[in-house]
Amino acid sequence: MPLPLIVLAIGAFGIGMTEFVVMGILPNVAESLDVSLPSAGLLISAYALGVVVGAPMITMVATKMERKKFLLILMGCFTAANMLSVIAPDYWTLLGSRFLSGLPHGAYFGAAAVVGAGMVSFDRRARAIAVIMSGLTLATVFGVPLGTLVAQQTSWRFTFLIVTAIGLITMIAIHRTVPNQADLIAPTSPQAEVRALGNRRVVMTLLTGTIGFGGLFACYAYITPILTDVTGFRPTTVAFILALTGIGFTAGNFIGGHVADLYPQKGLYVAFSSLAVALTAMYFSVETPVAAVVAAYIMANTAGMISPILQRLLLDAAHEAPSLASALHHSAFNLANAHGAWLGGMAISLGFGLASPILVGTALALTGLLLSVGVAWAHRDKPPLGAAPATSEVTAEAQLKG
Repeated sequence: MPLPLIVLAIGAFGIGMTEFVVMGILPNVAESLDVSLPSAGLLISAYALGVVVGAPMITMVATKMERKKFLLILMGCFTAANMLSVIAPDYWTLLGSRFLSGLPHGAYFGAAAVVGAGMVSFDRRARAIAVIMSGLTLATVFGVPLGTLVAQQTSWRFTFLIVTAIGLITMIAIHRTVPNQADLIAPTSPQAEVRALGNRRVVMTLLTGTIGFGGLFACYAYITPILTDVTGFRPTTVAFILALTGIGFTAGNFIGGHVADLYPQKGLYVAFSSLAVALTAMYFSVETPVAAVVAAYIMANTAGMISPILQRLLLDAAHEAPSLASALHHSAFNLANAHGAWLGGMAISLGFGLASPILVGTALALTGLLLSVGVAWAHRDKPPLGAAPATSEVTAEAQLKG
């Protein structure tokens, strides 16, 4: 496994930790800054908004920039934004720093995916991307519990200080290990990147991720109150269950990487249908502790398969200008986070019960399954995925081997 992939995964770990750890330290932040819990919750929304805005904007501005330099700049901005969170004197400064922290998110993963894919043979691209993305999923297993524990024992500011340190380490490691790929990947223009968005394969793939992946977040956003108030677990036990779901998501990410290299479209059918089945099973077994935990693990595992498959399909659909499409992959998933949680909350507000977001998740997963048929239709006039790389990719691979 190339060392630069590990380095890029470390950066992904830091990004994943700062994205998700706020969910665990909200009470600490709210008490420290003397704001309500709902106001503190806007820190999560601010980060997601930063991702949605930053992914296309930053990527388009930097289309002609050499990608190693681009990664260093992105990680530098990420590190500085998190340092601002450490020293934020008030709520509004912290809210702004959260937005700034989210801006490099999608662009980093987009550039990292292209760089990682360029360092391996064509038939191992999705697995290389899965290695990088594993940093994001591992953050849910180790980074979030660690950051929560640090905040509980010391201060939430030390949690962001840890993220800042990870950012600095990543910058040094990228500088020392990631090769300059200026001669391997042809430069693109903003016009070429925008034209890629008009490609029906790109549009259908992004739409499928935006809608279908909302199935996970509709349930996951409310999994703690569901497991405590409906299933009956203690809050401390829920923390371990969340770590278990993080493991499931990480395992699913690696499985999805292998599936994406072999049967991406069929794998998408299996992932979304399995997610729908797992969510349905969780809804009907939510009052049975063991069954609920098993269903939650399967939910995370099958959801983890979706991201590398969709990323592979995007790279295949927009191989001539992959940066913007790849970055928008992360914008799509953050939109899924937003609308999934919103629809789940609406179900509760309408009086359908605390477990009703699970069924909302089922509906969104089934919608993703239907949209997957559209993805297959959009790819119908392309060569079978994995059969042969595009001309530019053949050139890049030949230069890598040469």
